[in-house]
Amino acid sequence: MTETIRLSKYIAAQFSCSRREAENYIEGGWVRVDGQLVEEPGYRIELHQIVELAENARAEDRKPATILLHKPAGYGAAAGVRPAIDLITPQNQAPDDRSGRRFVKVDLRGVNLLMPLAADASGLIVFTQDHGIERKLVQDASRIEQEYVVEVAGGIAADGLKLLNHGLSWRGAPLPPAKVSWQNETHLRFALKNPPEGLIKDICRQVGLTVKSMKRLRIGRLPMAGLAPGQWRYLLGYERF
Repeated sequence: MTETIRLSKYIAAQFSCSRREAENYIEGGWVRVDGQLVEEPGYRIELHQIVELAENARAEDRKPATILLHKPAGYGAAAGVRPAIDLITPQNQAPDDRSGRRFVKVDLRGVNLLMPLAADASGLIVFTQDHGIERKLVQDASRIEQEYVVEVAGGIAADGLKLLNHGLSWRGAPLPPAKVSWQNETHLRFALKNPPEGLIKDICRQVGLTVKSMKRLRIGRLPMAGLAPGQWRYLLGYERF
């Protein structure tokens, strides 16, 4: 029977570091076995295999990741819909991502989806491992403005634009003021806080319009600018929602 050893144990012994540091090297994407990147500390190797540690390898704990994704329509979080997290791959990382972070699998461990969108909507969504950012987007959701561009069809009621800004109800309750304006003849721009799924479609219906497509452009102070559909990037250290 061929003798094998856990990769983390081998790294710790071979490079005189702690087991935790060895795991950080592996999960940080700094270790190759026979030329192939391996990111699982429990991966078992045979003693004749060639294990390489990158020259610039860092053993410190990796900072929690926050990822901004331009979700295309057709992806979502509901059962039977392809999950948007499937798009977070090295190939889809935006080429102009200025974070300096390389994608590694550990960046998706325990990640939470915040500010989700319906499957038929597109636009900016957030995945995070950072508990502070999660608290911010959950607890302050009612105070964080979101911006959408909505393609509509049909004839708007005479006072429809005024009503969209203020005067409509949702499920029997009056809605707070919003900021709604025409972007062009077929697209409306909405700026409103924490809209529940279905709200924009319903209030458009109330003024005679049918929603054909919807895209979220901004969450708080963070725009989606520069991200093509399906692309993602890491949140930069100075950026705030």
